[in-house]
Amino acid sequence: MVRLSYLFILMILFVSGLAFSADQTGSIRGMILDRDFDAPLPGVKITILETEQTVESTDEGNYLISDVAAGAYTLVFHKDGYNRVVKADVVVVSGMLRDLDISLSGEFTQMEEFIVQDIQFGGGTEAALLDLRMESPVLLDSISADLMSRAGASDAAGALNLVTGATVQDGKYATIRGLPDRYVNSQINSVRLPTADADKRAVQLDQFPADIIESIQVSKTFTPDQQGDASGGAVNLITRSIPEQFSLSIGGEYTYNTSVRDSDGSFLDYDESGFDFFGSSEQDRAIEPLGTDWNGAVGPRENSAPQDYKFSVSGGGSWNLDEDFRIGAFGSMYYKRESFFTDDKIDDKYWVENPGDGMSPQYNDGTPRQGKFKTSLYDIAQSRESLKWSSLGALGIEYEDHTLGFMYMKTKVVDDVRTLAEDTRGKQHYFPGYDYNRPGDVNPDEAPYLRSETLEYTERTTETIQFNGTHRLFDPDWEIGDMLSFSNPELDWTFAVSGAELDQPDKRQFGSVWYPASPETLNPGFPPWIPPYTIPGKPAEFRQLKADGGARLGNLQRIWKNIQEDSDQLFINLKMPFTQWSDNEGYFKFGFFNDELTREYTQDSFSNLNDPNNSFAGDWNDSWSEVFPDEYHEMQDPLIDVNYDGSQKIRAFYYMVDMPLDSKLNLIGGLRHEYTDLSTIIEPEANATWIPPGSAGSVIINPGDADVFFSQDDTLPSIGFEYDLFEEVKIRGSYSETVARQTFKELTPVKQQDYLGGDVFVGNPELTMSALENYDLRCDFTPYEGSLISASYFFKDVTDPIEYVQRNAGITYTTAVNYPEGEISGWEFEIRQELGNFWEDLAGLTAGANATFISSEVTLPDDEADDFDEPNIQAPTRKRDMTNAPEHLYNLFLTYDLDHIGFEDTNVGLFYTVRGDTLAAGAGQSNGNYIPDVYEKQFGTLNFTLSHKLNKNMKLKFQAKNLLDPEIDTVYRSDYIDGDVTKSSYTKGMAFSVSVTANF
Repeated sequence: MVRLSYLFILMILFVSGLAFSADQTGSIRGMILDRDFDAPLPGVKITILETEQTVESTDEGNYLISDVAAGAYTLVFHKDGYNRVVKADVVVVSGMLRDLDISLSGEFTQMEEFIVQDIQFGGGTEAALLDLRMESPVLLDSISADLMSRAGASDAAGALNLVTGATVQDGKYATIRGLPDRYVNSQINSVRLPTADADKRAVQLDQFPADIIESIQVSKTFTPDQQGDASGGAVNLITRSIPEQFSLSIGGEYTYNTSVRDSDGSFLDYDESGFDFFGSSEQDRAIEPLGTDWNGAVGPRENSAPQDYKFSVSGGGSWNLDEDFRIGAFGSMYYKRESFFTDDKIDDKYWVENPGDGMSPQYNDGTPRQGKFKTSLYDIAQSRESLKWSSLGALGIEYEDHTLGFMYMKTKVVDDVRTLAEDTRGKQHYFPGYDYNRPGDVNPDEAPYLRSETLEYTERTTETIQFNGTHRLFDPDWEIGDMLSFSNPELDWTFAVSGAELDQPDKRQFGSVWYPASPETLNPGFPPWIPPYTIPGKPAEFRQLKADGGARLGNLQRIWKNIQEDSDQLFINLKMPFTQWSDNEGYFKFGFFNDELTREYTQDSFSNLNDPNNSFAGDWNDSWSEVFPDEYHEMQDPLIDVNYDGSQKIRAFYYMVDMPLDSKLNLIGGLRHEYTDLSTIIEPEANATWIPPGSAGSVIINPGDADVFFSQDDTLPSIGFEYDLFEEVKIRGSYSETVARQTFKELTPVKQQDYLGGDVFVGNPELTMSALENYDLRCDFTPYEGSLISASYFFKDVTDPIEYVQRNAGITYTTAVNYPEGEISGWEFEIRQELGNFWEDLAGLTAGANATFISSEVTLPDDEADDFDEPNIQAPTRKRDMTNAPEHLYNLFLTYDLDHIGFEDTNVGLFYTVRGDTLAAGAGQSNGNYIPDVYEKQFGTLNFTLSHKLNKNMKLKFQAKNLLDPEIDTVYRSDYIDGDVTKSSYTKGMAFSVSVTANF
């Protein structure tokens, strides 16, 4: 995926550079006093343990350590005749000056020695990240590796739920303050990765294991040095840094999931299911010759469940090769196999046929009046086997004022999902008490039993190579009168070559309709001309459930889909630090950004067209899919697929300033100029059709008919302030303008289907980008070290928000449109406290809580709003909630260090998260019937962890996840129906795990 020519050029740049680190530099300064005499203390040695930088305090007791890379450090203060002081988790922010004053007491004072253990570097602790939050010029929320571990988060998606105002959509995509993936960009070490998702331009966070993450930093305000679509926020995953000393960690874990282990032999698999150790299919999934009977299972079978486990290994260190030359390396490998099973899931489709009536099942392929129709009230059994592995390698070099770095990371996620969906409740709805063993005179064509079986094997791979460097340039010795005095400029750059691939070979969907046996009947005839006669009965049988409900396609679809997305990204930043008239430090910053991305989308679909072997005699408890591979069924190509090539180019440059007006007030502002070019070029098959804008129906698509070229230039301002009201209280506010972009799929005006007969999506070439105005205000109060009380308010005004609606052009389809306007606002509250500060008996107990309350709405376009006023609908709607914006989010946690009650090296943690009701899909209509809004109902998750250090090197951990095992429901909800009506429901089961980690 990553092109070798780029790698060769980058390697030359790397080895010819002077040195590495992804971070820029800052400084630490302060005054050292004699505690007993309150006088300046000269000659104190101050050493940074991680970098071995050492300085001495002056005669006035002052000290200054310059050129310190951004991160968290441990400082040692030592002078003969005085007790040594060690200060851990001292955070240095790039371009900023950290003040740290210390008092030393004489050796005659009785004092326990402070021993530093388990030092974490680069912001991997909560204390370090709290300091980083207070020093950052933007609204920054973070989660540390330590808290991720205590909370039992296995990947970045799980960890993000712990951040105030953050949640995860579909288990993969970041949502910040109610704004979904379109308004949030996710990054690895500030590099935005490509994604092979068919529908979104969003990185799937579940592919990044927590083992490789040092911290997750969520910036909630836009500044010009960020990408222009960071409207809701920018999620930056910081990978583990190179340790100062050699270290090696090896861990293993076994997991027991109640839903899987209690399946009692009902876990679903199939003959060719599974994958090898590295995540490749065990079977050849190549396309076979057309016009032949293809091999392979078409439905799942019951079997025993697999075992869930994971292991990881990581290690690295750094070494001084010369006085001014240091080199380091770090490597990590992670491997996990997990499974999921449910047999209690339902997925129902309802609508309102007549205004004022209750909801009734949706029907298709006919109507109740015609005496022939089908419903969609499915009971579902589903299993999934997953494999996740990742590898990461990093190299770093430091030489004088220069650093260079290299990182390679590859992740792979394999999912093998088997689904068995059966609709028997449709018959029960229309014929209560129906017994298929005694069907009587019930019409078999009215709501017959349906069975749909799906086998879906998918491989997702992401790969990135990142080169970056930081260079402290010459001292310009520049001054602007007595106003500004400039110090050494700092240049940092990053060049990344990345790729993502989704490979879904041979997805199989099989559908069948079951008709019960009809008994032998006596026809009285018409004596004397026609004597009585016997009409023979018919045995029970399965018939084809065709994908499109029509006569041409068969009941088996096999689809090969591949998406390849590649990205080349370069950004350069130049920071010019200065000291202003009152000796406060600020900076000017300039930068350039370029991201060139390409996407190749290919899909090949096949079906048993006009299959003469179109039925199977058997009872409902029999399985046609089990014998189908032994029958003869020719596979053909309907030639209706559409492939496309997409391109997105984003170029930007910016300028900004962080200007302290005095010791209390800072202004941060600037402009970002961003240029967007988007295009898609279509490659249709012979029978592919499209719906031209404004057309009443589908027409055959020719090459070039539906190609799209879109471009837009934006100037995005940002202005903010920081005000230190008191030493412990900081107030921040900002105003900014940002954008949200369309996806390739949303711009392409062709009929797109995940499978033959599936929901149809048609892109809109007239779709425009959304524009946002963002207002933010936050107050942080840190009464004690390690504690925080915070309140925030945000408001976002959205012009041309992109939403999905249903349209009709001979077929009912979904498309993307720009709504006129929308807005979202809310409050965030957060508190973290070490309770030992209030009551000594609670030492070691830390409590934290955060809550987000969100209000959102969008204004419907006039034509869509008018549709809801029609006589057959009568559900007036002009505004509704914004999709994927929860009404509220809660997080509560307790961690307890049991050392204080006699259990040495033992910690427990309890974590509870709640996501409130969330609009999943807006109201619509189908065939003249009203379909209300669909909401995801509130649910909570409770996790527990217990860890104990067995000895110097070994650590034992027990985790219990999802202890409440709530039902996860979606419901139809509207003012025009009586109460909620369940659409879907399932449970995940509880998971218990035991792990052992060895550190050397």
